[in-house]
Amino acid sequence: MADRVLTVADAGERENLAAFLARAVRLDEAAVVRLRQRGDTHVVAWAATGFETLAARVVSGRIRPQDTVVAADGLLRALRTGAEVDPGFSMDSAWRGALPPDEGFVHVDDVPARILMDLARQGTEVAAEHAGPKGPPASLLAQEVLAVDGGGEHVVVSMRTVFALAGMGFVPGADAESATVDPAELVRVRASRTWLRLDARYGSVFARRGGEIPISVL
Repeated sequence: MADRVLTVADAGERENLAAFLARAVRLDEAAVVRLRQRGDTHVVAWAATGFETLAARVVSGRIRPQDTVVAADGLLRALRTGAEVDPGFSMDSAWRGALPPDEGFVHVDDVPARILMDLARQGTEVAAEHAGPKGPPASLLAQEVLAVDGGGEHVVVSMRTVFALAGMGFVPGADAESATVDPAELVRVRASRTWLRLDARYGSVFARRGGEIPISVL
């Protein structure tokens, strides 16, 4: 029996994971993905987005070993070969930082996804005008563009988090040429003491709370 195996039996779930990996590679050609077993039937795929945030997607499957880091592009190619694949060489040393906890988040509020995608579009236009050789200016990424209250919490969402949500394609319809996002589509905002979490239909984005420059565009 192979020591390193990823099993995703359902073709639709393989497509979901492949879409996640393709997005991660689009943001960073050298992206690595961390695969962790959750319970007996699900795997959580984690990737750094390049915006000082983490992205995650859950698929039905099994991974052995139960916590491993591999190259995202290599895993993307392997997924095309079948339901049970070698995820690739271990790259555990390439992962930086701790993962958010599985529990301990409170529901703050639900925000229309269209609002967040509008903010992403506006931010992209500003970035195109002012970006330097290293990409969008740090001041733009750090801008707090949305404040959300609820569940005894007050949280702010930065532009970097909005960019990550859009860049990973987690909101249905946002990739269409006309960017038609259903008005009823929601993004759930959750928070722990140290993490902010945005849960969209196709995945979640996590950002550390605090330490950002408090500039609001609202």
